[in-house]
Amino acid sequence: MTQDTTTNEPHEPTPEERAARDRVRRRAEGMTHHQTADALEAAEEAVGDLDAADTATRAEVAEWRRITDLLFDHGGPYAPETDAFVQGQLTARKNHRDIP
Repeated sequence: MTQDTTTNEPHEPTPEERAARDRVRRRAEGMTHHQTADALEAAEEAVGDLDAADTATRAEVAEWRRITDLLFDHGGPYAPETDAFVQGQLTARKNHRDIP
């Protein structure tokens, strides 16, 4: 049996996916690992069938997972300005816009 991995492939996020991730980051700011884990659990419960959810909803849950994993062994609260993944995205977007 083969598994469909196309949803896990890197892709350019849609505006809806970006907005969903940005909303999560704003909400997560200042949260601890336990708080983001609770928020992740609530988001997963609200969605129900994640495979049937729209891309923005899947992006939201994925961002909660990523931030929760990031904070797993981190002593402090979440801050986008210290999140290497977020900073890398911002740099890539800036560099992409600078290309003529």
